[in-house]
Amino acid sequence: MDENLYDINDMAKVGCNDCKGCFSCCRGMGYSIVLDPYDIWQLETKLSCSFAELMMEKIELHVMDGLILPNLKMQGTSEVCAFLNEEGRCAIHAFRPGLCRLFPLGRNYEGDKLNYFLLQDACPHSGHTKIKIKKWLGIPDNKRYEEFLISWHALRKKLVEEIAGNINDDNEDLDRLKDINRKLLHTFYEAPYLPEDFYGQFAERMLAFIQE
Repeated sequence: MDENLYDINDMAKVGCNDCKGCFSCCRGMGYSIVLDPYDIWQLETKLSCSFAELMMEKIELHVMDGLILPNLKMQGTSEVCAFLNEEGRCAIHAFRPGLCRLFPLGRNYEGDKLNYFLLQDACPHSGHTKIKIKKWLGIPDNKRYEEFLISWHALRKKLVEEIAGNINDDNEDLDRLKDINRKLLHTFYEAPYLPEDFYGQFAERMLAFIQE
């Protein structure tokens, strides 16, 4: 990564004039394309499917820092994304997950502030051009989206710290860990979303999660 931090309205060298659709960024990613609740809402709404149906072929669960979270599934010997079609093109490009939209950028969280940084040499092609990050991400209502990301990141950070600091290997603590993950998965992923107003639904779920 470079040392610069970018705001949503800044320009960064993320465009690629030499892009030939190599889908290098869509294979061999392991468990790294972690899906947040907005990603799941998008997939459920646009594909008219449930979380359980996505789990059948397209996504899987993986443990990260003690939390069980869904990620895009890599398939076959080439470990390509399950959403790539036969031509090697993204079948969900218009509503692809946030981390896919972000590439070759990363997110940097500092309190209630979200910035972006450039992953140098992440793309194998040359000739990158400057594009406004807001345009590159192509997310409607960037302000509410960033507010959601900051809130979601804060919750995950809090839960990871709780797991690291308070949960040991005894049965009671392991039951507590299971309860955290069961509640997290059900509240933000398994419970179906309505097509309208993701952010309002997320806020209600966040409040219910914290208050329980």
